[in-house]
Amino acid sequence: MKVIKTPWGEISPEVNLFPIYYILFIYGFIYILPYGEKIIGLTWFNLLKIEDGPLEWLQFFEYFISSIFGFLIYFKSQKKNSINSFIWLILSVFCFFVAAEEISWGERITGFSINSLTEISIQSETNLHNLPFFHNFFLDPILIGICILFGWIGWRKWSYLNSIPNKKLSLFFLITALYIFYYEISWASTVNHIRNDLEIYEFLLSTGIFLHFWNNFKLFIKGNSQ
Repeated sequence: MKVIKTPWGEISPEVNLFPIYYILFIYGFIYILPYGEKIIGLTWFNLLKIEDGPLEWLQFFEYFISSIFGFLIYFKSQKKNSINSFIWLILSVFCFFVAAEEISWGERITGFSINSLTEISIQSETNLHNLPFFHNFFLDPILIGICILFGWIGWRKWSYLNSIPNKKLSLFFLITALYIFYYEISWASTVNHIRNDLEIYEFLLSTGIFLHFWNNFKLFIKGNSQ
């Protein structure tokens, strides 16, 4: 990692600091950027958070491209029966599923929907993660679990598996887990429930996963070209 020079000395981080720069940029610049309501009818910050907004589409592309990288790594692997290859396969299927869920399995592109799902979906769309029971009780705990697994437990306990994100990417997941936990626990607090900025932090999760797949795909290509 690059050495960061400050007036107080040099800092040599062992993790990717993009998540910190990203949060500072979003809340220190985009949040106060003026004239959004006059130009597009809502603030620039809210533009990032809306359904079918730029961050959600970026997440779709990150998950979809990650799934392609993962499938290529798996199918070109010489040890398909290993636990490492099996995890690559599971993560690739997971990324494809999440990508499809992000665009409601094509509904946002084609307009085709499954009425049995849209009628009970919180957002009236053809997806599973917005079904009331799952969304209200399981979605956020699952996201927290995934983030803790990728951001802490995985690289500490199974560092020999390259299918699990390494320490370098830990902040992408841990910052996301912290926000989701803070958001959920505020429901039971004595103060007003905090604002829902989940879309801002979900982008960190998808970006961390994308970088994990991309970094390993580059190593995979390099290894096969030698």
